[in-house]
Amino acid sequence: MSSASHEFAFSKIRWIGFDVDGVMTDGGIVLDDRGIESKRFNSRDGHGLKLLLRSGLLVSIITGRKSDVVERRAREIGIDSVRQGVIDKIVAYEEILKTLNLKPEETAFAGDDVVDLPIMTRCALPMAPADASPEALRIAKFVSSSRAGHGAVREMTEFILKGKGLWESIMKGYLS
Repeated sequence: MSSASHEFAFSKIRWIGFDVDGVMTDGGIVLDDRGIESKRFNSRDGHGLKLLLRSGLLVSIITGRKSDVVERRAREIGIDSVRQGVIDKIVAYEEILKTLNLKPEETAFAGDDVVDLPIMTRCALPMAPADASPEALRIAKFVSSSRAGHGAVREMTEFILKGKGLWESIMKGYLS
């Protein structure tokens, strides 16, 4: 794991948003001859997202594409807040802030490309996978050592949970 300077307070982080393609997946989009889309998700990433939710944190997905696969994966994990087909991600982010009565300093967001920059520049903790665009990597305060779809989200979730002092109690639950 690598990270830039920590100019935010972990204790304030209440909401974490994630892009899908290029963050939760490797960015590949597979379409079969019938137009049915499939994506590959990392199971450890999914468990990390569940740990955020079980710890009382709010988790959302904000993605530009619309896919039944994403809706299904979100349901499996327990993420209720899913915004798909979003053209202007900052609008969705601001709507979520208003709905949940959050301030930008209470938020983190994981993005990988230029469409994610408006949120990444506004939230307290912008994060990116190791293989994100140079622009996203420059803005990120946390950059995973893993590539998108290959454990990057898990690193991000552990970074937040450890920063908030929650990781040790989570591990005690598994080891007791």
